[in-house]
Amino acid sequence: MLLGTTVLLLLLGGAGQASAHAALRGADPADGAVLKTAPRSITLTFTESVGLIDDTFRVFDPGNGRVETGDAQHVDGRSDTARVTLPPKLGTGTFTVAWRVVSADSHPIAGAFTFSVGAPSATLATVPSGPVEDPAVAGLHKLGRYLAYGAAALLIGTAAFVALCRPPDVRPLRGLLVAGWWTFTASTVLLLLLRAPYETGAGPAQALDPSGLARTLTGRPGIALAARLLLLAAAAALLLRQRGRVRPTRATAVTGIALAVGLALTWAAAEHASAGIQVPAAMASSVLHLLAMAVWLGGLTALLTLLRHGTLPAPVAARFSRLATLSVTVLAVTGVYQAWRGLGTLDALTETTYGRTLLAKLAAVGLLLLAGAWSRQWTGRLVRTGAEDTQVTDVTHDEEEAEMPENQLVVKAAAVVGVSAKEGVAVRTPADAPAPRVEDRSADGPPLTPAEHAHRRALRRSVLAEVVVSVVVLGLTTVLTGTLPGRAQAEAATSEQAVGLPVASVTTVPFDMRSAGAPGARGTVQITLDPGRVGENSVQAVVYGPDGGFATVPELRLSFGLPGQDIGPLDAKITDRGGYWAADAVNLPLPGAWEMSVTVRASEIDQVTETKTVRITR
Repeated sequence: MLLGTTVLLLLLGGAGQASAHAALRGADPADGAVLKTAPRSITLTFTESVGLIDDTFRVFDPGNGRVETGDAQHVDGRSDTARVTLPPKLGTGTFTVAWRVVSADSHPIAGAFTFSVGAPSATLATVPSGPVEDPAVAGLHKLGRYLAYGAAALLIGTAAFVALCRPPDVRPLRGLLVAGWWTFTASTVLLLLLRAPYETGAGPAQALDPSGLARTLTGRPGIALAARLLLLAAAAALLLRQRGRVRPTRATAVTGIALAVGLALTWAAAEHASAGIQVPAAMASSVLHLLAMAVWLGGLTALLTLLRHGTLPAPVAARFSRLATLSVTVLAVTGVYQAWRGLGTLDALTETTYGRTLLAKLAAVGLLLLAGAWSRQWTGRLVRTGAEDTQVTDVTHDEEEAEMPENQLVVKAAAVVGVSAKEGVAVRTPADAPAPRVEDRSADGPPLTPAEHAHRRALRRSVLAEVVVSVVVLGLTTVLTGTLPGRAQAEAATSEQAVGLPVASVTTVPFDMRSAGAPGARGTVQITLDPGRVGENSVQAVVYGPDGGFATVPELRLSFGLPGQDIGPLDAKITDRGGYWAADAVNLPLPGAWEMSVTVRASEIDQVTETKTVRITR
């Protein structure tokens, strides 16, 4: 069930372009600039610090030949810049620049622009319009991050459950600790190997490239993952030392807390909390949020395991109920802060992907809280029933105990107080004496009454419901940490508009007319709306053939409609500009999901119409 839910969430999350925190603030030369003489270098400025890779810059001449450049570097030590030197004899015409950097929150970002020397010219170079990462690498990376979150909850939460809730029999929980450690370690190794192809956009085969791994270990995300492996090695040593002991010592508990905080810091130091406003407070909030999540969700798994084994005394359930309440309080406080920091405005809740994902997570957490309230009710009933039954047992069986042999009396006394020989009480019986038959006991405690049976079954069902919903919550958390925060999206848009960079909407529409009797009449139309916002927009459409090269068609028509508002279709009236189709002004008066219809005609009788949705913002 867990694997199926994981795959479903990954499919829903998609493997498209990753969203990141940094945005391009300016470029020199600027996009579309026409220069009299060739520039000596290209400089990019971003809204925050970025990491550079081997292929940070790729420059192509009008014939699509790769221009030899120097190594990318920061300008005067400023980590929010990237610069590359150009050769002295660059030539004339239109040059295409493709760039790629790694944002401070560990996600790669990429883009492209053109500039001309002397005068604009036709160019064979194409601007990349696909996803930033290889789809297979992106999918594996999402899977690794999801497994890391789940394993952290299992390892840290189970350990906290053992230390704070003090179950008398910890043997059923050892398997959870081992599974959590191995999954945590394996997912971290996977993420470390995938880091290089994830940053460069290469395929999975590059994961085993030693040079890529060496480069990974010099960047902040790679260092954080390597530190996580070292902390997990220390955690393994601590678990081996604790093996066979029921209660952790004070030194063990302090060491465990330090390791848990360190593991949480490996996330905070390399993701959203490490970039943007109020970084120290954000990192502290992120650590507390992740630890509270782990204690709550991992503790739920431990609680369900003990319920399935029939070794959960009512006091242990009551202790976890109080621990879960504290965890939820910490999650609420830190979650509100992180939501404010990530969203910026209330409108971003519904107008950004980050906000909509956050709403989905809040809905899932709401279901989790309802299931938790249900569990607390059954826990309270179980505690009350156990207390009443203990009192009844003490009063009604005095005479029966007076008649018992001494060895059976010791066994019964140990059972009534919930103490077993494993906990230090030596219970001796003659070698030939039959073992006492106590069916369905809780942690070697007194026999369960019918009421306790019913309460335990109900508690097991409610905890199972919590665990199922928690799987969804972890999936949404994974998606959320890879999504551009609403505040960052607004800052990026403001920066791009301030420096005159294009805030354009680029849509690729595939078409295929082979079924209409036009063999080979297939390809794609790349349509750019600039700025992709309410009001006047310029439109450019380029037709590409099946081989990715430029293609010409006799006619291309483009129209827009907003069905929800009964607007359209509005004809864009694009015209052939000699190699591409364009319109200088198309008025889109309202924000929303517009339907863009593209009609491609290949001959007098062969044509096809395709429709795509384009989101227009304010």
